[in-house]
Amino acid sequence: MGTYYRSSLVLILFSLLTVNALASAQNTQKDTLNRDVILQEAHKDPQWLSIQAHLPDPTTATAAQLEMAADVLRARRFPEDAIVYYGYALQRGGDAPQLLNKMGVAELELRHPAQARAYFQRVVKIKKKNPEGWNNLGALEYMEGRYNAAISDYSRAIKLDKTSATFHSNLGTAYFDKKEFESARKEYDIALKLDPGMLQHHGTAGVTTRMLSPEDHARFCYELARLYAQRGDEEDMLRYLTMASEGGFDILTEMGGDSLLGQYRKDPRILLIVTNAKALRGNHLAQASGVPPPPLPPPVHE
Repeated sequence: MGTYYRSSLVLILFSLLTVNALASAQNTQKDTLNRDVILQEAHKDPQWLSIQAHLPDPTTATAAQLEMAADVLRARRFPEDAIVYYGYALQRGGDAPQLLNKMGVAELELRHPAQARAYFQRVVKIKKKNPEGWNNLGALEYMEGRYNAAISDYSRAIKLDKTSATFHSNLGTAYFDKKEFESARKEYDIALKLDPGMLQHHGTAGVTTRMLSPEDHARFCYELARLYAQRGDEEDMLRYLTMASEGGFDILTEMGGDSLLGQYRKDPRILLIVTNAKALRGNHLAQASGVPPPPLPPPVHE
């Protein structure tokens, strides 16, 4: 290759690097400006003044005090300020993986997945055996619909901490979205053994922030009903079958081919659930169309 061509390639590469560097700097500057604007708007909230008066001085406060202030800011719905104070705590020598995880979660609350990913990746780079970091990366992958990647990350988190009901629940939710219902029930079962009140703590959609569609939610409730039936808990089984049926899921048809729930198919309680759910859905349709709804069936006393 001649000297002229080598020189030309060097100039081209230098130009590309310069353009990329300028673009990166411009994006960083834009993000900073956007964040400043968001902070200014947030600080117009009347409760900001009362909070601001109690914030510790970043130059003299301890890392623990700054982290606590950030936790309060996040709880009071000031996530941008919380990230700033987590950063101050980090500068003062706070627990880096813990603080970076919190910063990533705050970015997720602000719907900034790219920034959240950067924080979570820093966590597992600093400490490869940090289960929260892998779980949070899994939650991010799940929210973006990359279920295989989410399953891989959740599984790594579980290998590092087998006692977390949340990790097992999250893995179960990822399996559910892949329609791998048996694997999903297995993980929910483990989660419930670790924390029997897990579903009451976190709701029926897991602890990740992605919302299930109405159809998926109804199927999800049916799978939970099946899990409770397997555990011999008829009360919760009936509760989740009610939610599934009210959500439009055809529980009677599904139970017909279900080796576990099939035994309940002709149970009067199940038939009543289906009848009530049909009447309830009819009510909603009638209200939407302006037609007077039919009366609900009378209650059955046992």
